[in-house]
Amino acid sequence: MLEVKDLKKYFKLSGKRQLWAVNGISFKAQNNEVLGIVGESGCGKSTLGRLILRLIEPSSGQIFFNSEEITGISRRVLEPKRRNMQMVFQNPFASFNPKIRIGSALTEVCLYYGMSAGESREKIKQRLNDTGLSEDLLNRWPRELSGGQLQRLAITRAILSEPSLLVADEPLASLDVSVQAQLLNLFEDLRKINSMMMIFISHDMNVVEYFCDRAAVMYMGVIMELVPASELPRNSLHPYTKSLRSSAPRLDVFKDSPGIVQNTQAFKLKGEAPTSQIDIPGCPFAPRCPEAKPVCGESMPELREVSQGHWVCCHFS
Repeated sequence: MLEVKDLKKYFKLSGKRQLWAVNGISFKAQNNEVLGIVGESGCGKSTLGRLILRLIEPSSGQIFFNSEEITGISRRVLEPKRRNMQMVFQNPFASFNPKIRIGSALTEVCLYYGMSAGESREKIKQRLNDTGLSEDLLNRWPRELSGGQLQRLAITRAILSEPSLLVADEPLASLDVSVQAQLLNLFEDLRKINSMMMIFISHDMNVVEYFCDRAAVMYMGVIMELVPASELPRNSLHPYTKSLRSSAPRLDVFKDSPGIVQNTQAFKLKGEAPTSQIDIPGCPFAPRCPEAKPVCGESMPELREVSQGHWVCCHFS
């Protein structure tokens, strides 16, 4: 359903400087699959999601959706395909027009995709019920709602057109734990009913392990490891993936100190992530990797398949 080939995006800064946000990413994803994108802030996760939907234009590379390349087509040709490609943005406060009431904002989407006024009302009512929201919110302004309510409304808006591809950028970040569970169940139901594929962008390794079919671990615009999510707890191979997993808090109960948060098998990193403006000749993770060798700083390793469905970008993993 979705294929990305050597996708790159850089942003020009002052002078001759460039900031590499996405640096040569390739992967394939199928119908009814949830692909998790996980990594530190600034690693290029959100930029990758926007590139896939062509909300921003790539510097180079190719994107195929339903076996059709969409990188080279015009905006006019791409526009009818937007119904099947939707996104939930990371900041719900910025994704709603503050001068339009919630009901008008949702109705506008339905009318844009050719639904009648009656169909729009029924569809909005159904989706509000799915996301656990009241119809009373339709008469309110975005500024009158909490971040959690706006995020659920953003999800409501994204699924009004019943897309086959949904890019969800931190969709659970501002929600209570109970609401997070409710929306994960909603996403799962939509995937089963509509064979919807999801790109699920998150910082939370625990959610990615639980909810996603596969996980792509990103660092400085590069996929370090692409692995079935079920293998993350027991078979993480890249040093960066190990560091992310060890930093995710888990509750372990001890006889003498119940309820203490402990990071098991801590995998400590050196220093901080370098700026994306620096051209690193080898592996971008090498300056922080406790297992780095001289070759790591000299040449960039390829993303290679080490076992069925398990890809690693490392000279030694």
